[in-house]
Amino acid sequence: MTVPAHPLTRPLRAIPAWAVLQRRLFAEIEEARRVFRDRYTLPDGRLRGVAEFVDRDGVDDLYEPFFNWPAFYLLGGPDEVLDDAKRHWEGVTVQLAEAGMLADEYDNGYDWFHQGESLLLFAGICQADPADTAFAARAARFSALFTDPAKGNYDPEHTIIRAPHNGALGARPGLDEKIVPYVADRAEMRPYGLPLHGLDGIRTWDDLADPDNAHRMAEEMQRRAAGDIAVNLAATSLAANRWLYDGDAAAADWIEQYVDGWRTRADGGLLPDNVGPGGTVGELHDGRWWGGHYGWAWPHGLHSVGMSALIGALNHALVTGDDAALDLVRTMLDTVLAEARTGTVADSTYSLRGGWMARLGAAAAEPGVLVPYRYGPDGWFDFGPLQLDLPLWLWWWSRSTADRSRLERAIAGLPSSADPVAPFRDKEEAGHEAGWFAYLRGDLPEYPVRALEMALGQVARRTVMMLADDRDPDAAHLHFWQRVNPVVTEVLTQLVAGAPQVLYNGGLGFTALRYEDADRGRPGLPPDVAALVHRLDDRGIGVQLVNTSAVHTRTVRLRGGRFGLDRIVEVTATAEDASGWPGASGTYAGPEGEIVTHTFPCDDDLVVTLPPAHLADLDLTIARATGSPRHLFPEGAA
Repeated sequence: MTVPAHPLTRPLRAIPAWAVLQRRLFAEIEEARRVFRDRYTLPDGRLRGVAEFVDRDGVDDLYEPFFNWPAFYLLGGPDEVLDDAKRHWEGVTVQLAEAGMLADEYDNGYDWFHQGESLLLFAGICQADPADTAFAARAARFSALFTDPAKGNYDPEHTIIRAPHNGALGARPGLDEKIVPYVADRAEMRPYGLPLHGLDGIRTWDDLADPDNAHRMAEEMQRRAAGDIAVNLAATSLAANRWLYDGDAAAADWIEQYVDGWRTRADGGLLPDNVGPGGTVGELHDGRWWGGHYGWAWPHGLHSVGMSALIGALNHALVTGDDAALDLVRTMLDTVLAEARTGTVADSTYSLRGGWMARLGAAAAEPGVLVPYRYGPDGWFDFGPLQLDLPLWLWWWSRSTADRSRLERAIAGLPSSADPVAPFRDKEEAGHEAGWFAYLRGDLPEYPVRALEMALGQVARRTVMMLADDRDPDAAHLHFWQRVNPVVTEVLTQLVAGAPQVLYNGGLGFTALRYEDADRGRPGLPPDVAALVHRLDDRGIGVQLVNTSAVHTRTVRLRGGRFGLDRIVEVTATAEDASGWPGASGTYAGPEGEIVTHTFPCDDDLVVTLPPAHLADLDLTIARATGSPRHLFPEGAA
């Protein structure tokens, strides 16, 4: 829509520190990103020094170093970011195909805990440039692997994906091409314990030191790798990504049918983690609702089951307009919170303890609330702090009082001295949910400045690691690239897009607002413009836009988020009558005009012109869940 005749902006006597820091962060990320690209990739987009693959594992590791590059572009990163993201996806895909890991550009077949990680780069490219016909065709082809039963992955009779490992070659037998004894000297797996329970003579990890036991464990793992598992719910993102192009009915129907199949099996209670080839829960696990691959007992429990269930539930809500599937995750959180105990991370035996030690620092020795992540023969076990991405996404999506209370309870369980803006970063590019929510709640007004300072430090740290790396780039470890990826998007996603960081095991890039550089007809903020979402509730969004340039006028288009499920229907702007600005009084400060507030209707297409050094302070009324979600083509595109 064309802006009304009355003003939407006011001149700035001082440029806010957060705006300066945000634009500096955009610039520093891009400089560091180019260092990464030039050092660790080849001109055709491949990663340097990829070793020979010996099993099904590892496809995700080649896509993950670039997972958030499209997100950076969508926030306002340069055009070159999207070009590079596409080139790297193409190059890595050829690289993996030559290694025998892909068929028709898609993973031969692996678990969705890892496939979801691979998907982030691809889905991000589709979201960033839906007009790219090659990626649109891929989106349709990849989705059909699951929506079309003839592809061998989906059984419509039992509403199950047929195996834990699935993909381009259909449901794959077992966990590998051959049985490899599951031996006790796999030190990296010891913290997770036995992958299967109930086998005669194998009750502890050390029992796997017996070669016969190690072979028998591997045989059982191979035999039971059939039928469906809960983490397959993340596969719904392939279909949802396809649906966002044109509302494809087959994709929407499959998401609804598949997620509802799991909802039926949960029957209003806790989601089971396995269902056999015949459609029965526990069919291959002696009737147990737990014990499936990447399930409640092994290796990560709630961490993997909860995230996949949340991804499936959000995709179900996206295509149906009904949020009821989110109860799958609410029940999980309520169940583990009911089993909570007080303890310290430092003294715990939590299997993912290392990440929390880094995140909490000295506060890891302070008591907090620990919840069980896993369930086995002796009940709930493996106690650690409740990860905040699950309750935060629930509240962000629903904005309900009950989900807000659950999130606040989870945050209150963290050690009281924990720094919510600690300079911590993991490969998921997350971990500062508590600080961001405290800001939105009004309890941490300094969060934007502190978080942007922290993010700039993250970029600097990653760049130092790259520049200090004197090894042959062709000898880099698969996971080293993830550790030094300098594209930091968590804080930008929070402050600019008003959303939590993407769910790492296959979530789609939901945001509260969508921006477009109106002058260039591309997604994201224009150059020089900074954005700060400072309010999110069930009524709408508060956002400030600042043009930090002293010379250039910039024009921003805003639309509702969640891919257009939400619509901007009314705008209130606090502006200034700046007819006398900057004035000729001979002083540095121009005369202050009258502060005026205007409210006007909007049909989800708000265009704001920002003169140099001007601010737009906008209160957006959002009609939630009233739009038709689609990938957004820039204005004027097909």
